[in-house]
Amino acid sequence: MKKNLLLYLFIFTLLINLFTYVYFTKNEKYAADKAEKLTTRIESLKDSLNIMTSNLERADYFSLKQNLNARHYFDEDPDEIAIRVRDDIYAKNKGAKGNPLIQYPVLDGKSFVINKIKLVNNRWIIADFTNGKAWGEIFIKYFIEDNGDVSYETVETLLHANTIN
Repeated sequence: MKKNLLLYLFIFTLLINLFTYVYFTKNEKYAADKAEKLTTRIESLKDSLNIMTSNLERADYFSLKQNLNARHYFDEDPDEIAIRVRDDIYAKNKGAKGNPLIQYPVLDGKSFVINKIKLVNNRWIIADFTNGKAWGEIFIKYFIEDNGDVSYETVETLLHANTIN
């Protein structure tokens, strides 16, 4: 009886070891496959990030932030000037007839205001404007006077005809 018990214990121990070996072998293979997939995914994401960074740099090529020659033109911090110009243009939206830089009259009882601006360099601004219904773009020259004031000159405006009903 003791021999049978030892035999059963030996077989049971052997089966436990076999199952443990198979489990850890599969678990190790699963972990290796998962690590390989994650490595591949990381490489793919790095490539995508590089492509998106390149696209962003190309899209932002014409901007005061990227144009070093325009940045060096200013005696003071160009970012502060950009903020001042932006705030000044948005402040002009508060007029009863809308922003005076936009050379279109009030349309359907709604005045035109500037929504977004982009400083292209140390002289030019491109902006988007609307009255809530009609949309357009505007090209503005700006000048920083010796006393620090900013003056504006509208060069061109474009009102999209397909937005006027």
